[in-house]
Amino acid sequence: MNKDVMQGKWKQMSGDVKKFFGKLTDDDLAQAQGDQEKMVGRLQERYGYTREQAQAEWDKFNKQHGSTWNDMKNQAKDTAHDVRNAAKDAATDIKSNLKR
Repeated sequence: MNKDVMQGKWKQMSGDVKKFFGKLTDDDLAQAQGDQEKMVGRLQERYGYTREQAQAEWDKFNKQHGSTWNDMKNQAKDTAHDVRNAAKDAATDIKSNLKR
């Protein structure tokens, strides 16, 4: 998945989150960075929910939008893994070239 597609999906997804949870801001989403624990914490702060209430609301959102959210998270993990491997390969190539 290329960067433009990923950014488009993130905009769509963050819009869905803000629509579902009207009290969340762009800053809340940026600080949570898609991390479930951080999102639940943001819901607690904004709505005054208990931890259990916040988790239940996040679970409800995920039931409706979860496949897109999970697809994005998996793509991001795969991309990070690919970048990490490419960096390792580049470092190995540089080291071998320096030894020559």
